[in-house]
This record gives sequence, structure tokens and C-alpha cells, in this order.
Amino acid sequence: MMHLELSLAGMVMRRMAIACARLGVAGMWLASLPAVAASLAPARPNIVMILADDLGYGDLHCYNPDRGKIPTPHLDRLAASGMRFTDAHSSSACCSPSRYALLTGRYHWRTRLQAGICELWERPLIARERLTIGKLAQQHGYRTACIGKWHLGEDWGIADDQARFFRREGSEPPPLTPERLSAWRAVFGRPLRDGPTTRGFDEYFGTIVPNWPPYAFVEGDRVQGLPSTYLPADLVGHHLASFNGPALPGWQLAGVLPALRDRAIDFIRRQAQPQQPFLLYLPLTTPHTPLAVNPPWSGRSGLGLPVADLIMETDDVVGQVLAALDEHGASENTLVLFTSDNGFAAYVGAAQLEAQGHYPSGPLRGYKRDAYEGGHRVPFVVRWPGHVAPGSICDQLVHQADWMATLAEILGAKLPDDAAEDSFSMLPLFAAVRGAVREHAVSCASDGTMSVRQGTWKLIQASEPELYDLATDLGEQHNLAAAQPERVVELQALLEGLILQGRSTPGPRQTNDVEVRRFPRQTAKNKKSG
Repeated sequence: MMHLELSLAGMVMRRMAIACARLGVAGMWLASLPAVAASLAPARPNIVMILADDLGYGDLHCYNPDRGKIPTPHLDRLAASGMRFTDAHSSSACCSPSRYALLTGRYHWRTRLQAGICELWERPLIARERLTIGKLAQQHGYRTACIGKWHLGEDWGIADDQARFFRREGSEPPPLTPERLSAWRAVFGRPLRDGPTTRGFDEYFGTIVPNWPPYAFVEGDRVQGLPSTYLPADLVGHHLASFNGPALPGWQLAGVLPALRDRAIDFIRRQAQPQQPFLLYLPLTTPHTPLAVNPPWSGRSGLGLPVADLIMETDDVVGQVLAALDEHGASENTLVLFTSDNGFAAYVGAAQLEAQGHYPSGPLRGYKRDAYEGGHRVPFVVRWPGHVAPGSICDQLVHQADWMATLAEILGAKLPDDAAEDSFSMLPLFAAVRGAVREHAVSCASDGTMSVRQGTWKLIQASEPELYDLATDLGEQHNLAAAQPERVVELQALLEGLILQGRSTPGPRQTNDVEVRRFPRQTAKNKKSG
């Protein structure tokens, strides 16, 4: 352990020295390097990664005090006890691709999923051999658990002649014939192949996608119970279940979040006493649909929308998980990350909230699915007692893909060349070292349209390029593409280089899984004209 600590201290010292040299303040900082680096080399910390679903940048009151009307006291206290990042981004403005980047340290657009999300019953997006956060932690002796929404594909083993029994259904689905029930029994009665427990997690409990079938919990690699009916018609649509399909009798959409909370608390209880460190990945299902609010929270926001109440309920669940760390004596040696997979979903009531003074994207333009900041600039809070200063704020550019390299540096691990190709360690930022850890980042709209950052400049590579200086125009109101064509070309060249190199970090060139789709797309007219 002493060797690991000294190695980590040395890495941090070197990184800090480089950052100081860039700023021309090496003398001031170098004297403090040994003490700061030593403070970042503890015994292996526990890791708790909490991922909200569709929680906007402005939905946390601490991010949006003037135009945020939804109380989030537990998340505000978490931010006050750690570091709040104000320029943190997801890989995409929608669900599955952001989860991929968070868990692998690699941009999602290097895979087959260059637009949209993993569809119903789709095969795994994360390749079996790819290193994930969970696998890295396992290699260093951690007990790992994923509790919550997976939505990264899995192998259900549905045969071609069974496929017709697993299609999306409306609120009034077809009859439950013996043939249909037999197909369901065959598929859900055997182990799930290529799910979370094959991608780095010793334990899994959750709903694969809470608003999609099967409407049942999965534990490990087995569906709990036999889905043998449909949901009642009043639970389909209206921002509840997206469509019908196999369900457990009596399934309650509102019961999902409390079940995840209880399992997370139980995992902390079980793991807090043994000497083995743990990593808990807790991808919550809220405030994404289904907007099923439990009675204690229904109407609590006073804004008349279930999503506002559900944000408050989500905040309370986070508070209870943090309280469990306290109760079982694990808080002091646990690094907690809280973030969201993308921006707020405008279609569940953004206009109504804004009319009442709550702006889910805060000062940002756009929402979920957009290439604008509101689509992918997300809350990002880190608490690590003794290593991250309470109440600190970091305005440096970071990306959810950076979590892999950060964990590797904490553990003193050397990442393979073919892993975490787009991940930069944030560890120097935890020590409040000034200077960037990454100079550029890529985030996409849900249709695949790419945006690339370099410093404060941002290019949206759409059919008509859009260029913004976020230092002076955070709300993206003034497109400077026509006024600065040279900068547009420079950022386009940067993006093309990141695509062709197969990585954005230093190292040998890597291969993308498929040909990366360029934007803007060629129209039939453009193709004809060459």
C-alpha cells in the first residue's frame, strides 16, 4: 500500500508541476506539492457514483439559485461538502450513449450507437472485452454493484420465431395466448446473458429500462418472478410507461425508486464493515419517465407537475443513501460522485415550469436531445472528505468520460492503450490546481449532431455550422460562424483528427468500432453534385 501511495503522490506532483509551469507560478505551487500530493494518496476509497436520469443543470438549487424553484436540500448539502463543477458534460444529450462514456471512458460515437439510444431487446453496446469502471475496480480488489437503470443492451436470447411476442404494444395489447405466455416463460425463465454482471459488476439489481418491458426487477442475471400479464391501460402513456409488454402482475411503477434506494442502502450496510473496498454505481431511474410519484411527495413542489415532485423525491433518495454512509461509518473514506446523464426533458413540462419561474436548464439554451449546452452540460458534484475542499467550485472543462482515468490515477493503475481513449484524470482539479486537464471535448445531440469544444469556443457541426464563445455567450445566442470562418475550419479539423486518431488522449492510434458518421450529412442533392 505504501508503494501505491507514493506512486500516486508522484503522479499528482508531476501533473501539478506541469499545470503550474503553464501558468508561470511554479515557485508558489511547487513548495506545497508534497503535502497536497500526499493528501490525495489515501487507502483505497470506496466509490459511490450516483447518476440521475434527465435532471437538468438548473434543477439543483445550488446551480440555479435565482431561477430554480424546486428545493433540493440534500444535493445542495452534498455540493456544499465537496466540489461543484460548472462546466461538466455528458457524451450525449440522451441516455444510453452517455452511460457508455461514463462507464468506459470512451466517446459513444466510436461505437455503432452514433444516434439515439439502445432499443428494446437490443444486444449489448459495451463489448465484452472492453474495460469498464467496474472491471477496473474489480482488478483492484473492490466489491462492485450496479443498482438501477442499465439501458446499455443485453442478450435476452429471443429466437426469431419468438420475436413477434416481444414487440412494442399499445395500452390495449393483443390477447395473452398460450403461445405468447410460453415464449415469455422461456425467455424470462433463463439467465440473462451479457448483462451488467458480465461488464464489471459483482451484483446487479434494477429495472433494465423502467418505462419499457419487462416490467419486473432483474437481480444478478435473473428476472425476479415471471412476467405473465400486461400493464393496466392507465399506466401506459401520459409520461408513465412508454408502451406495453410483459409485466409482473400488480407491477407498480412508483415502487421502482424506493426499491433501488433500499438495495443501495443494504449494499452499503453489507460492505461498510468488511475491509474490502466497494464501488456502487447507482443509476437512478428519475426524474425520467415514468413520472410516478409516491404519495409523500405528490404535490410537494407546489408547481403542479409530477416531474417537479419527482425531482424532490429523487433528492430525498440521494439524502438517504448519503445518510447510510454516515450511519455505517463509511463517509470519511468514500468518494461520492453525483451527476446526470443529460439535460432536462422539455416534453414533460419545461414550458409550464418556466412560466412559474423554474428554469430546468438554468442559464443554458436547449434541453435533452439538443447539441446546445442545456442538452449535455450537467450537474457534477464530487465529495471526498479530506481530499476535496468543502464548498469549492471548479469552472474547468470536464467530461463524464474522465471518470475512468480519474479512478485509475487514484488506484495507481496504468490504463491499457485500448481503454479509456477519451478520459483525462480530474485528480489535479480535486486539489484545486488551476489549469485545464483537457483542452477539448465532444458532446452530441440525440440525432448524432456533434459539438466540439476547444477552450471556451464551441462548434456545432450542423448543416449550418454554429460557433459560440461560451466565455461571453453562455446562452448561445450569437452565432459567430460567419464572422469567424477560420475558427470554424480549425474546430472542424480538430474534430476530424479526434475521429481519425481513435482517441483524444495521448497514446497509440486506436480503431473506432465502425465508420464514424460525419456531420452535416450529405443530402441527395449534394451527393449528385459531388
